Amino acid sequence: MTLPAQGRAEGAGQRTLLVVGDSLSAEYGLQTGQGWVALMARRIAAQKLSWKVVNASISGETSSGGRSRLPALLAERKPALVIIELGANDALRGLPLAMTKANLEAMAQAVKAAGARLVIVGMRVPPNYGRKYTEDFSALFAEVAKSSGAALVPFLLAGVADGPDAATIFQGDGIHPKAEAHARLLDNVWKVLAPLLR
Repeated sequence: MTLPAQGRAEGAGQRTLLVVGDSLSAEYGLQTGQGWVALMARRIAAQKLSWKVVNASISGETSSGGRSRLPALLAERKPALVIIELGANDALRGLPLAMTKANLEAMAQAVKAAGARLVIVGMRVPPNYGRKYTEDFSALFAEVAKSSGAALVPFLLAGVADGPDAATIFQGDGIHPKAEAHARLLDNVWKVLAPLLR
């Protein structure tokens, strides 16, 4: 899904911002245009920044799926900036953390080789997965960002999953935030992303 800047024609000088994520970025359970990626595209347009947002997120996507899809996306879209929001489904399926980390590292290398900048979006899992798994999962995003020179959003759901209204801000499955939470998700990303858009 391509989300062009609104209110003006796409110019030849526009750069592409590619988002590769899972259901948290693919508007799962939301109406079209309510998710944080769509909100980001509107904010970029409102600030008259010359970027076109391409949302290549798929609900249920794992880091392995993202790794396999990324080369074609990079070749087709030729992004100047890539946001990778993957890994949560790996954890939900109990996949080895070493595999998740290797996939994210491979994706980071591919983005770098394509000449694009990278933002990695971190996630956390509930404590019922066990303390070590929980801590190691949270840490792997920072480790990949550091080793690859990528920018890091520490936790996409900061202020949502751990906020005062956490019990009511999620959809019925307890995993996917409601539409009203997505402005917070965008704010978490924007703090890191904004300097890269200038």
